[in-house]
Amino acid sequence: MLKDEDRIFQNLYNDSGADIESAKLRNDWSGTKEILEKGREWIINEVKSSELRGRGGAGFPTGLKWSFAPKEVGSRPHYLVINADESEPGTCKDRDIIRFEPHKLIEGCLIASYAVNAHKCYIYIRGEYFNEGQKLQTAIDEAYKNNLIGKNALNSGWDLDIYIHYGAGAYICGEETALLESLEGKKGQPRLKPPFPALIGLYGCPTIINNVETVAAVPTILRRGAKWFSSLGRPKNTGTKIYCISGNVNNPCNVEEEMGIPLKELIETHAGGVVGGWENLKAVIPGGSSMPMLPKEICDNMKMDFDACVEHNTGLGTAGIVVINKDQDIIKCMARIARFYKHESCGQCTPCREGSGWMWRMLERMAAGEATPEEVDMLFDVTKQIEGHTICAFGEGSSWPVQGLIRHFKDEILERNKFDPVVKKKKNIPYLVDQHLLEKENA
Repeated sequence: MLKDEDRIFQNLYNDSGADIESAKLRNDWSGTKEILEKGREWIINEVKSSELRGRGGAGFPTGLKWSFAPKEVGSRPHYLVINADESEPGTCKDRDIIRFEPHKLIEGCLIASYAVNAHKCYIYIRGEYFNEGQKLQTAIDEAYKNNLIGKNALNSGWDLDIYIHYGAGAYICGEETALLESLEGKKGQPRLKPPFPALIGLYGCPTIINNVETVAAVPTILRRGAKWFSSLGRPKNTGTKIYCISGNVNNPCNVEEEMGIPLKELIETHAGGVVGGWENLKAVIPGGSSMPMLPKEICDNMKMDFDACVEHNTGLGTAGIVVINKDQDIIKCMARIARFYKHESCGQCTPCREGSGWMWRMLERMAAGEATPEEVDMLFDVTKQIEGHTICAFGEGSSWPVQGLIRHFKDEILERNKFDPVVKKKKNIPYLVDQHLLEKENA
């Protein structure tokens, strides 16, 4: 278990204030000017050495991403964009950072903007986080007032302005290029890559985009050293992570823990255990709703880091752990998730636009016991036709949960969907169910 002195986010539960004086008591803004004086190269190399990986879901090495920004500023300015859209079901870590630790984020923005040569930083926050945005704006105003940001921030010779931009509640705007389109005032639809945002991003200028948790962790890493951070966890999965635990647990919570902590320990120690006891566990979604679920037998010995999740055909994602016990209907749970992804598809790519609706309707039939056994394999085939055939990762995000269900609970689906071919044909059930879903959707 992580020691208290190794926790980056000391005020995750709002035990002390979010104002600047309370933040300074927690060592925020301590030696920040000295960090900037060490130079861009030192900052980027230190972040690389720490092996910090993006905490927004993809897990891309942060220092490497920063190094992609052009070393010199040409005719186009550089931008830093913070992704605070946090729309992944089961995830609410960035919200608590913005509410209770806003100065860590602002200090991280100053250091990151200096490292990538950006004088302007935009924080793209989801529209539903209005109160959180107000708190963040108060902290930004405090930082301006104390010369921590703005003109000649900290008397370092570096200028930085930070702006908050509210989104309008679209899940897809959490994808970095759709976020940029939305920030520019356009429809939130992902861009083709390449070109990557580091070269052609916001307004066609070099742009670095990072998640809230990633940037907020940087000042502490640079203060305490890359060796300290990389000593936690295991190689390529270093440091601490905020895990969001929800679903059928006795004490849903956010908790900062060491990367690689066993999933069972995380749930039993911090979330009060599974409702009905560990033996009542059915499945766990380890990284927000877009990651494949895992059955209890895998969860018994599962470690919670990027590589361990990949070994079990899932992903750490945002570390939004959703616990599902045996009291739930696992097929209905997945149908509900599929409906969410059908609703949130931006519609730009045909496989995703059409396939997400297919998956939802087929799962509703399976949940009602009105599908044919052949449809289970057909559903898996549909997921494979979406996965890897779309501009952004939304296609994978909508397909993987369904694949996880079929991979681990296929027998349960087949058991529920035994049928008499003659009765089935007479009832014309597939048509009736589709018609019913259509009416339900249009209501």
